[in-house]
Amino acid sequence: MRNEMIKTDNELIIEHVFDAPRKLLWKAWSEPEHFKRWWGQKKFTSPECKLDFRVGGKYLACMRSPEGVDYWSTGMYRKVIPFQRIVYTDNFADEKGSVVPESHYGMPGDQSEESLVTVTFDENGGQTTMTLRYAGR
Repeated sequence: MRNEMIKTDNELIIEHVFDAPRKLLWKAWSEPEHFKRWWGQKKFTSPECKLDFRVGGKYLACMRSPEGVDYWSTGMYRKVIPFQRIVYTDNFADEKGSVVPESHYGMPGDQSEESLVTVTFDENGGQTTMTLRYAGR
């Protein structure tokens, strides 16, 4: 398996090769029960997730820290090309889905800056390369 991460001032790019077909990775992004199994940082859980997985639809997801602190995010799907590409916005949120500034979670800054996330899936010989581009914040 190959992993690569590139960080610039305004963008994070993560490329990961999975030993799995892209249809399985697509489910991990498009179905709440699959999404909750991996969403969040290492040692975090995802107890709640709502996905209206279509262009113009919204998502609301929670990551829970090992200490029990919940961090919510929300956004809107801008592009969904089945099994190939997902483009969506990402914002900090409260548990009702209202956008909040970073300071809501004790981080520096009062911005409610929206980020743009693009995820692509390329399958080759039973393996899938997933590339995630996170622009903003």
